[in-house]
This record gives sequence, C-alpha cells and structure tokens, in this order.
Amino acid sequence: MRTVLMVAEKPSLAQSIAKILSRGNMSSRKGLNGACSVHEYTGPFIGQSAHFKMTSVCGHVMTLDFIGIFAEELCYLCYLFFSQVEGRGCDCIVLWLDCDKEGENICFEVLDAVLPVMNKPRSSERTIYRAKFSSITDTDICNAMNHLGEPNRNEALSVDARQELDLRIGCAFTRFQTKYFQGKYGNLDSSLISFGPCQTPTLGFCVERHDKIQSFKPETYWVLQAKVNPEKETSLTLDWDRVRVFDREIAQMFLNITKMSKEAKVESVSKKEKVKQRPLALNTVEMLRVASAALGMGPQHAMQIAERLYTQGYISYPRTETTHYPENFDLKGCLRQQANNPYWAETVKALLSDGINRPRKGHDAGDHPPITPMRAATEAELGGDGWRLYEYITRHFIATVSADCKYLQTTISFSIGPERFTCIGKVVTSPGFTEIMPWHSIPLEESLPHCEKGDLFPVSEIKLLEKQTSPPDYLTEAELITLMEKHGIGTDASIPVHINNICQRNYVTVESGRRLKPTNLGIVLVHGYYKIDAELVLPTIRSAVEKQLNLIALGKANYHQVLEHTLDIFKRKFHYFVDSIAGMDELMEVSFSPLAATGKPLSRCGKCHRFMKYIQAKPSRLHCSHCDDTYSLPQNGTIKLYKELRCPLDDFELVLWSSGSRGKSYPLCPYCYNHPPFRDMKKGMGCNECTHPTCQHSLSMLGIGQCVECENGVLVLDSTSGPKWKMACNKCNVIVHFFENAHKVRVSPETCDLCDAALVDVDFNKAKSPLPGDETQHSGCVFCDPVFQDLVELKHAAMRHPMHRGGQGKRQGRGRGKGRRPGGRLNPKKPKDKMAALAAYFV
Repeated sequence: MRTVLMVAEKPSLAQSIAKILSRGNMSSRKGLNGACSVHEYTGPFIGQSAHFKMTSVCGHVMTLDFIGIFAEELCYLCYLFFSQVEGRGCDCIVLWLDCDKEGENICFEVLDAVLPVMNKPRSSERTIYRAKFSSITDTDICNAMNHLGEPNRNEALSVDARQELDLRIGCAFTRFQTKYFQGKYGNLDSSLISFGPCQTPTLGFCVERHDKIQSFKPETYWVLQAKVNPEKETSLTLDWDRVRVFDREIAQMFLNITKMSKEAKVESVSKKEKVKQRPLALNTVEMLRVASAALGMGPQHAMQIAERLYTQGYISYPRTETTHYPENFDLKGCLRQQANNPYWAETVKALLSDGINRPRKGHDAGDHPPITPMRAATEAELGGDGWRLYEYITRHFIATVSADCKYLQTTISFSIGPERFTCIGKVVTSPGFTEIMPWHSIPLEESLPHCEKGDLFPVSEIKLLEKQTSPPDYLTEAELITLMEKHGIGTDASIPVHINNICQRNYVTVESGRRLKPTNLGIVLVHGYYKIDAELVLPTIRSAVEKQLNLIALGKANYHQVLEHTLDIFKRKFHYFVDSIAGMDELMEVSFSPLAATGKPLSRCGKCHRFMKYIQAKPSRLHCSHCDDTYSLPQNGTIKLYKELRCPLDDFELVLWSSGSRGKSYPLCPYCYNHPPFRDMKKGMGCNECTHPTCQHSLSMLGIGQCVECENGVLVLDSTSGPKWKMACNKCNVIVHFFENAHKVRVSPETCDLCDAALVDVDFNKAKSPLPGDETQHSGCVFCDPVFQDLVELKHAAMRHPMHRGGQGKRQGRGRGKGRRPGGRLNPKKPKDKMAALAAYFV
C-alpha cells in the first residue's frame, strides 16, 4: 500500500480537507512542532488503496533575508519544517496549498523540503500532484481530488522575483534614510523611515491629494433658482440649464431678465425607461472598497475576516481578480443554501421559483471564481464584523443573479423668458436587485405634475444663490484602493498590506470616514522624492515592474533577466538618491527639530559627564549633544533615571525601562546596550542579561533560575518591584510574583541542592509576615522550599506592544518545582558555583 503525504497551507484547512476526504473516518495526532496536526486515513488514490497523511505548513516554509550584519548576499532561511519528518517513507505528495501565486511558491518550498526524504520513484512514475480548489465544500474538495494537476513553476518564480526585488530595494533605501535622518532629527515620531517599491507610490497618492487641497483656491459663483406652482399648494424647484456663472454682473443680468416673466412655459415633456444594472460578481478589490466605505473596516482587517470565513467554509477563496462566473458554476446550488435565512429568504425563494438571471459578463483573470457564499450562516455563528462582511458578500451574490432595476425618468423642460430650466423625476417600475441591496435603490422623489407642451405655470420665486467651489476631500481607503488597482500598484492580496504599512509608519493617519490624511513626515518624504527622483514615488515604474512579473508568471519572460534588469535600474537610482540626499534634507530641516534641540535632560554621559537628552518620539533614544552620540533604547515602555547609579564599566548613568505596573522592568546602561561589553552579549541587552561578574545589577548577581516556560531564559529578580516583589524572564514575558509586602528580598550566592536555582533571602516586617511561627526571615529556594510554595504566583507580563513571545495570560499557578535548570535531579553533577552555571547557560 502506497503512502501519500498531503500538505495544506493552514492547520484548520488540513483538518477540514481530511475530514471531507475521509468522510470523518480519520485519526489525528499532534505534529512534532505542536502547531500542525497530522490526520491519517485509508482510501482510494488513482485506482489503488493508499494510506493518507494530511498535514500543513503555517504559511511560507522559506524566508528571504540578509545574513550577517553587513552582508551583501541574500540567502533563503528555512524554518523548522516538521513535514520533512512526516514525508519520510512516503511515495507521493499532494499539494493542497492556496490556489494563487503565493500558494504555488509555497508548493515548491514544500517540495524542496520533502522530496529528499521521500521514497525514490521508479523511472517514469509520477509522484507530485497539485489540487486546485476555490472553496472548502464537499463538492469542490472531492472534485479537486479527482482532477489533480501539477504545480506551476513560473508563478512560483514570479513570487520569488517580487520578494527579492522588494527586499533588496526596500532594505537599501530604508536603511540609508533611517540612519541618515534619525541621526539628525529628534521628532520624526517614526521608528523606521521606510521605503517600498509599492508602499511609496501608495503614500504618493495620499500626498498628491493633500497638495491639491492645500493649493486649492475657492472661487465664487452664482446659480439661478426658480420655483413654479403647478397647483395651489405645491411647488416645484427647477434647475438652471446654464448650471452656474462666475461673473456677478452677468448673473444679475440673467436674474433681471427672468424676473420680467411671471409664468414658466412647458417647452417639452419626455419620458424614458432606464435601467440600473445589477453589480458584477464580487472580487477582492471591490470587497475591500465596500468594507472600507460602507462597513468602516480597514482593508487589512477586512482581509483577515474574509480569510477566516474562507477557512471555516462560509465563503469561497477571497483573493481573486475575476468578476465572471464560469459556465459550469453551480449558481442555483449556492442560492439554495440561503433559502432559509430570515433576512433574504423571500427574495431567494422567488428567484428559485421564477428562474435566476445569468450574472453579467465580467473580467476573467483565470484565477478563482468570484467571492461567493458557500454555506448558510447566522449572526449568532459569526458575530460582529464577521457577520457584517458575510452579509454583504451574500447580498452581493444574490444581487448578481437578480434582475436589473428599472425606472421611468420624466424630464420637463421650462422656459422663463429667454432662459431654460429643467426638472427631472424618477419612478421605479421594477426594483430588481435593489430589493436585496436597498442602499442602491432609486431615491424617492416628489412626483412631477401631469403636463403637456405649451402649459403655463405661475412662477412663485426666482432668486440668485451665491456659492463657492470647494476643495476635494482627503482620499478614502476605498478611493486609494481604486487608484492602486488602476495604476497596477500591488496585487489584490498585497494592497491591504501596503495601506496598513503607511499607517503603521506614521506617514498617514486614518480620519473619520476612513479618510487618509498625510502626516508631516509623509508629506516631506514624498516632496523629497519628487525633488530628487520623481520615479521613486510615481506609480509608473512599479506598474512596469508588475507587468514584467506577470510575464514571468505566464512563462513569457526570463526570471533572471527581469531580476537583473530591475535591480540594475534601482541600483543607479539608489546611488543618485544617496548623492542628492541634501535636497530632501533641506525639506526636513524646515519641518523637524535637530537632535540637540529635542528632548529633555535625563542621565549623564560616561564620556563627558554632561546630561544626555531623552527623546521620547519614536524611536525613543538618548542623545549627547556634546559628544554628538546617540544611544538607542528599548521601545514600547517608559524610561526614567535609575537612582543615579552608574555602570562600573563605562561610568554612564543607568536608566530603568518599564512596560508598566503589571509588566516587566529592568535597568540598563545606555552604552552597554548599544556596545556589548562581553563576547557572550548581543546588542540590545539590558543589565538583566549582562554577564559582569560583580555588578550588583547584572544577571550574575540577580539571576535566580531557568525560566519555567522558555528554553533559554533566566528568571531575574526585579530589585525595583518591592513591596510587590517579582522576578521576570529576561527572554520571554513570564513574570513570577512572590513575597508580597516583604521588607527585603536578596539573591543569595548559594544554590539549591535539588534544582541548582539560586537561593533567596527574604526579610518580612513582623506585622505582615506570612512565615510560620511569626518568623521574619527565611532563606530558601523559590521552587523547592515548602515554606515558599504558597507565596509564589506565575503570570505573564502585560506588554504595551507584542515585542515578546506570547501575550497576557490568565493562567496562574505555583512555581514549585518548575524552575530547575537543565539536568535537575536527573543529573546529580552540580556546577561549582552560580557563575559556572550562568557560564554554562550562555555557552
């Protein structure tokens, strides 16, 4: 019996697909990495019985990155891929990755990892299969299994090219301008001055609209408005055929002429039946537009919800450029799923009985069918934003198979003296799709009077209205998505990422109505690019690159040639940008303050012994204006002076970083944090990771024992936390609270006989001592001493930003027995002393 390995893109998809193919008759177990489960069953495969092993990856298996600090070469870094283990001894592989270009790319990453450990095939035996599917339904999954194809190498190469181009170009520009400007200005309020081949043109659209608003000069114009009385108690407002004039005297002349006539004469009456077309089938870009404009969801958030609905089987694949249903698509089957929903049951039943309309012919991009509801759902099932997006997708689908909206438009033309006026009225004759999408319905208007050519109506009022032209408003996310699609910036999958990036970088802020207003930094950057090289911010060059990448995907362009040619263009642009950076710097000088004029004095420099200034704006840092040195600090927390204590190595005053009362805090030396003093230390380490043998703030003096959760961390006493004492892991976000209300807590040089953790000396106030026999002092192991076992509580730090692994946890428990160093009781050989134990930890 052959063994077939099947790999999906997410654990939830692997479980759903295995459940469908095995008809629920499968066994499941945890994989080696703990995240991806393995589902096993026996079934038919190409006419033979086979043993199936269904598992998954979690996104990309490989990532592209620079290696080393100053490396010029790129390399692929392979994540721990436990499917290599599962693939050992397998005969065939079926790839169930998402059916887009990214999915094809992951297919070949999986093959690179698994093929070397699979059984060698016979001479011409086929072992690699690709499943193509658009939704997680029984029909679609079984159909994909019965029509297996092959992975597309060209589409995978186009993704490789995009990744390498974006990484090389983005890193070069970002690193240069970040180092250049953050070394000169203190109030940029952005931790990274990033550049991206797609991100920067996206920002350019927002700044272009801002510039139009700023340069707009309002003009005054005049409009003639007339009212007639067809009947005694009714009035009709007429629109002037000239619309408006910009000269006051001419407008006054027209007013005087028309005032001479007391009656309005009907010159013509026309009636015409018009049609408002039903919408095209839904693709990704349109879904993101509506989510932002009508549902108030950001594109990134909307995409995450859509992906969740897809993995749960409620909708078809949400990343598609197609707005045309294939001829064999089961429209009635999808519609029947919605027949019992109370919101649209009547409309659906009427369509099924009267017959559905074929959806309008849209664009077929050759990827996935349009986004379609595949399963009925209720508000209670999905809740909140999930239901709102699902409801829109369902209403849109029902509208595509409904009839067009038909209405009768009546236009009456009047003359008052020599001037012509018009009145238009609309009456709906067949609501069609607007029943299910009421926001598209024809607005109710006052019915026009029945009249014929030559009829006369008395003029009740005629006046001149003075108005002003108004500037355009800031771009909405929906308008920005339209511009990006029009100019070929990004793909349907990456558009939300680019918009999210310019928000996170503090280049734009999201105002009410989901409008994007550029910040000072975003405006100066774009103006700087225009000043040096406009092509860096205009959409033209990226649009041309996207076309080349699409040609690679179609097999019409060579991967290496496109990559080499594009990199050569941007290399020249980068060198010119570096040589001309003074042009952008002139704009920066006007808008931002130099480092020396920013921040407030905080701690003393160890070189000149003058006060360094603490700059709070992102990224927070210390700057010594006398030495002209800048020292980076930990982010996403507060910084304050630490008791005016100094580092014994460099004489810099220590500062204390804290993430809040419920989080971690530790002291650090600004100089050591940026220039590690010992070989076993890395840049960005505080005193809680310093291996100085005698400093009272170092790991060697305050380290207690191995972290209870992570492998490499050490629990370090927070000597500033009293009277609510705690120790925190110097790697992850684990916090152990202990000895509340203790007067003093000290780390002893002695170690525990059982677990090698450092002993702790605790001194309580007599009135609040929880120790037995009213004792006030005790020395023992936090993890093993029975006297301490009720005084220790494990928690997770509440971080201001997810900078550490994990999140705020609710799990609490005693720390007894969990702090043992590797070896514990199983290895009776103890290190000679605590320094030896710490040295072993670092090695």
